[in-house]
Amino acid sequence: MSSSGTIPARPFGANGVAMVTPFTPDSAALDLDAAQALAVHLVEHGVDMLVLGGTTGESPTTSDEEKHAIVRAVREAVGDEPTILAGVGTNDTRHSIALARASAELGVDGLLVVTPYYSKPSQEGIARHVEGIADATDVPVMLYDIPGRSGVPLALETILRLAEHERILALKDAKGDLAQAAGVMARTDLAYYSGEDALNLPWMAIGASGIVSVVGQVDPELESEVIAAVDRSDLPLARTLHTRLSPLVDAIMGIMPGVVAAKTALALQGVIPHAAVRGPLAPADDAQTRALAAVLEAAGLIDGSTTTSRRNA
Repeated sequence: MSSSGTIPARPFGANGVAMVTPFTPDSAALDLDAAQALAVHLVEHGVDMLVLGGTTGESPTTSDEEKHAIVRAVREAVGDEPTILAGVGTNDTRHSIALARASAELGVDGLLVVTPYYSKPSQEGIARHVEGIADATDVPVMLYDIPGRSGVPLALETILRLAEHERILALKDAKGDLAQAAGVMARTDLAYYSGEDALNLPWMAIGASGIVSVVGQVDPELESEVIAAVDRSDLPLARTLHTRLSPLVDAIMGIMPGVVAAKTALALQGVIPHAAVRGPLAPADDAQTRALAAVLEAAGLIDGSTTTSRRNA
């Protein structure tokens, strides 16, 4: 809910999920059937935005061809809805532009562009990188500010500059600077999306358009309920629902890497057949799996006696 009491503009939807990329048990190949089934499951349970080929989709260890195959398969499975964004950000501007153009040809609705990682470019370098990608196609862009992974945050001046670009419509924030974001929202039309599950409610309370969640693929319905409560200005209910989500957020984002936890949870729910990940990620061990299963069972997301999904079946 914006400060004016109206629901903010949502250029890419509201309840977004950074979707995992299912693999075969040996992780050697994509499991496109599982990817399609997961996408359909998420849409049926309230997700209106799927982000494919991001870090949660194991972008560092999937080839360009695999990234494109996932987009084609998911689009085929879900049709024109929901919004599909393709992760095209790399630390090579030429490579990112090539990914953007290929994704545009596949008919994606948006491009997720992360701040170039590892190279630690200047703010001018970051701005030119993003503008080059945005200029390469007619597809709208969502920026991704996550300095904990990229090493460099988007500075205020850079965000304001990029917000002037006609195709840069939104920013997924995992930096957590709500004060800076409130100022940007007041000065621009840039739509903000929470990229940190623990801060989803605070972000929406100050006017964010929605979320791009890892946890949301494990409990998409509860995330939808939080968003709906905020839209109705029912802050007490939104707080209650947010509190209910907290143990799951802690488990998915704290026990092990989020990708590993999300895949393990989805496999425990029976939503995907395997929790295989690619190195350097390591699969959940027995103790981690038991701890995660206990949280899922307490949340009513699996039946402990059968280890299958209950609420999301």
